[in-house]
Parts: sequence; structure tokens; C-alpha cells
Amino acid sequence: MPVANTMTAYVYILASRQYGTLYIGTTTDLLRRIWEHKNKVVPGFTRRYNVDRLVWYEVHDSPAGALRREKQMKEWKRDWKLNLIERDNPHRVDLYPSLTL
Repeated sequence: MPVANTMTAYVYILASRQYGTLYIGTTTDLLRRIWEHKNKVVPGFTRRYNVDRLVWYEVHDSPAGALRREKQMKEWKRDWKLNLIERDNPHRVDLYPSLTL
């Protein structure tokens, strides 16, 4: 019987500034992916709108679980997303430096 491929995955929220533009994404390599956003490696929304501050993330047991959560959150009202960030990161500090320690 085949064993399911489980791997840690992340849902994350980036912000352009304190109350700026938000972006929700998923990845299996959070450190690499945020580095890509910060260094504008990939063309697209985050590069165009300078959205590169990691203000929230959540760990999942699988990419499929993270993707489900991302899709759910993308349907949320902006206030709900802001409340989630405020709950875990009230000062909205960039969490990326804490990942690189």
C-alpha cells in the first residue's frame, strides 16, 4: 500500500507596509520563498506592489492542507485577515529575520 507523501508546508501573509497591500501565498520552503519576494526574483504582484514583509505564517502537515487554507483565506474580508495578523503579530514586525537566526 503506497504511503502518502507528507511534507511541511506554509501559508503566509506579506504586507507592503503597516496597513498596506496584503498578499497570501503557500510554499514548502518559507525561508527561500520570502527571500525571493524580498529580492524581487519572480515577476508578479508582490514585485509590482513591493509586498515583501512577512507579517504572519502558519505551518501545515501537507501542501494540500496549506493550499486549502490559502484558498479559504483568500475568500476572507480584509478585516478578517488584519485581525489574524493583529492576534499573532500586533506590531506587524517583519518576521523574516527571525527565520534566519
